[in-house]
This record gives sequence, structure tokens and C-alpha cells, in this order.
Amino acid sequence: MRAPAQQPTVALVTGAADGIGLALVEQLLANPATGRVFASTRDVARADRLSELMRTDSRLQLIEMDIHNAPQLEVAAQTMQDAGRLDLVINTAGVLHDDAGLQPERRLADVSATNLVRAFETNAISTILLAKAVEPLLRASRQPVFASLSARVASIGDNRLGGWYAYRASKAALNMLIKTLSIEWSRFSPGITCVALHPGTVRTALSEPFVARRDDDGVFSPARAADQLLEIVGSLQPTQTGKFYAWDGQEIPW
Repeated sequence: MRAPAQQPTVALVTGAADGIGLALVEQLLANPATGRVFASTRDVARADRLSELMRTDSRLQLIEMDIHNAPQLEVAAQTMQDAGRLDLVINTAGVLHDDAGLQPERRLADVSATNLVRAFETNAISTILLAKAVEPLLRASRQPVFASLSARVASIGDNRLGGWYAYRASKAALNMLIKTLSIEWSRFSPGITCVALHPGTVRTALSEPFVARRDDDGVFSPARAADQLLEIVGSLQPTQTGKFYAWDGQEIPW
């Protein structure tokens, strides 16, 4: 993991209550090079595992934050000001399905405006709002990384199966936001590396309905996914900003 001037790393993980986000927090805390971890979740009262970790590790601080809510993001950024900087931000928030009727579409007839908006709000818009809120903290670090979880199915060049309109399109929009942001930051804050990451198929609540019967090496545990993502993040250089990488470090075509 990269840390400026041998200082302990200060990190923010969003969507940290479970799944990949929680695994990232656990692995960051297991690393002695980590100085502080901010873990955000929409409902701190229900984040039992994070609360347990915070009781045993003073480096962890929980932040109640809905990344859809710009004022909440600004308040959270103010909360993190005492750390002085952020060296690493990993945004894990994303939605593929929910209890309100959002499901991957198999055909055009399944597409709805409501579900498209919901997917874009979570998978794309929230990420750029997060970047806006934490930008000053990233600029205070020497070579920070801003990474957001995307998905291989967002690749336009790699789309051979169709379907999943809302998820594909919203994650493709995320990719464009990351690319555009990386260009701006490279002009004014050239030390920042801004990337989209595909974690692979991971056994989480997001993917469970689609991998429940699979038991193979192609489906990762959250812990393995977190380890692979942190390995990529730790090897990134500013010259790699604006890229889209898979869990194995291979670049994915836009």
C-alpha cells in the first residue's frame, strides 16, 4: 500500500458495513502501515461488525453517510478534516437489484425509467459527489488513490451478451465520470490516481441471487476480492490514472 513520505496511510472506505467494503476495512486494519481508517455506512446503528472492530482498534472511525446526499457528504468530509488528508478512497457502493423492484433486465420490455434513475443515482452520480466532497483531503496527500468499484459488464467494447440495461449503463456512466475526473485532476493535482476497478464476481448480497448455486474459483469471497483490490491499489502510479482495471490487474477496454 502506498503511503506518502512513509507516513501511515489514511483511508476512507464507503459501503463498509458488509461485503467487499467490510473486508477492505478488515484488511486495512490488519496492515501495520495503516494509520487511520474511516468507514462509512448509511446506518451506523446496524453496523455491528464495524462497531466491534472500532472497540478493539482505535484507528477505525465510523461515519454515518449516505453517498446520495451531497450535504451529508460535506459534513462527513468536515469530520475527516482532523486527519489532514486522505491517501486512499475506495467507493464500494453499488446496486444491481433491490426490494423495490429493481432487477437486471433480460429484454427491452423490462426497462423502466424508475429503475434506470435508481441505478444511475447509486452507481454513477453518488461517486462524483463523493469525489467532490473529498477532493481537498486527497489534494493534501502526495500520491493519493481514488478508486470506485465498477464492473466488467460496463465495458462497451466487451459487451457481447446484452441485457442488464440499467446496471451496464450506470456503471458505464461511472467509468466516464472516473475518466473525466482523472483528466481534470491530472492537470491540477497530478499526484492523484483515479481508477475504476472490477472486483470480479464476489459472493455478496449484490451477486448472491445470480451465483447461489455456483461453487467454483470464479466466485471470490469478499476477503479474497479485498486482497486483490488492495494489491492493485498498492501498485498504482499516477501515470495509470484514468484506467479501468480488473481484479487480476489487467486493463479492461472502455
